[in-house]
Amino acid sequence: MNILSLFTGKKKSFFSKEDEERMVQAIRFAEKQTSGEVRLFVESHCSYIQPIDRAKELFAELKMTATKDRNGVLLYFAMKDRQMAIWGDEGIHQKMGQGFWEKEVAKILADFKREHFVDGICNMIQAVGEALKENFPYASDDKNELDDTIVFGK
Repeated sequence: MNILSLFTGKKKSFFSKEDEERMVQAIRFAEKQTSGEVRLFVESHCSYIQPIDRAKELFAELKMTATKDRNGVLLYFAMKDRQMAIWGDEGIHQKMGQGFWEKEVAKILADFKREHFVDGICNMIQAVGEALKENFPYASDDKNELDDTIVFGK
C-alpha cells in the first residue's frame, strides 16, 4: 500500500506531469548531497486554522521522525487555501533556527504571488537541500530513508 492511499485513495493533482517530475527531480537532486530527507505534501484545503499544525500532524503520520539524524523536512501546501508551512525535524531545526524557515517562507510567498508555484517549490527544495547539505553532508553509507514522490491529500 502506498502512502497516498492512506490519505485519499486517489491522487488529485494541481500540476502537470512534467511539473510533478520537475519537483521530484529537485527532491532527488537535493537529497544526493545530504543525509537529510525532503518530502512534499500537497492538498486542496488545510483542515486546521494554522497550516503549521497540519504540517506537524502530517510529519508524524508520514513517519518522518524515522530518519537516523532526525533531519527530515516536510514542505506542506494547501493549494486552494493558499497556505503553506515547513516542518523540520529536531536535528535540522536545532541547526538552522526559526529564522531560516521564516526566510524561506517569505521567498516562496514572493514566487507564489507571481503565480510561479512550481518554481517557488523547486527553489524552496533547493534552499532546504543546501541547508541540509551544509549541516548533514552526504556520506557513502547514506541511504534514501523516505520516499521522494509527492504525496497528495484531498
